[in-house]
Amino acid sequence: MKTICTTIAMALAAVAFLVGQEAATKGKAKGKGEGATVILQQAPLDKTVSIPLEALNKYYSDMDAKKLQTLRMLEGGRYNLNIRRITNAETALVHPDTADVWVVTEGSGMLTTGGKLENGKIVGGETHAVKPGDVEYIPAGVPHGVSGVTGSITWLNIRFDTNYNK
Repeated sequence: MKTICTTIAMALAAVAFLVGQEAATKGKAKGKGEGATVILQQAPLDKTVSIPLEALNKYYSDMDAKKLQTLRMLEGGRYNLNIRRITNAETALVHPDTADVWVVTEGSGMLTTGGKLENGKIVGGETHAVKPGDVEYIPAGVPHGVSGVTGSITWLNIRFDTNYNK
């Protein structure tokens, strides 16, 4: 009986592991419907993660095929690493407690920051062009939005919470 219980426990553990691996490799959606964020994996606490250029290019192709605008490569709770890939202007927004670092990898557009957010548009902000190689830091609480996209624009988006003292 002990051997059977041990075998069952090992099988259940293996199934749980495989289900977790499937979610990590196939991606699971955060939210529902179009615009849901697919999460590839939880950020490990005990090892580094390398994402080679070949993997990024594969993710870009997969995003195009699935018409995804956001792909979360690493989810860490108070921080995450995403790919954003858009083909049109997006509604401006503000993250009250989250700062962003963007690294533009493909395409170009216009980034508007600052000012006030009114009905999804920034009033009184500053606008400048962004292109591959540009790095943008957007502090928590600062309205931001991308417009003037010709074709598409892609950036790596490193996000982290700033409300650790709250």
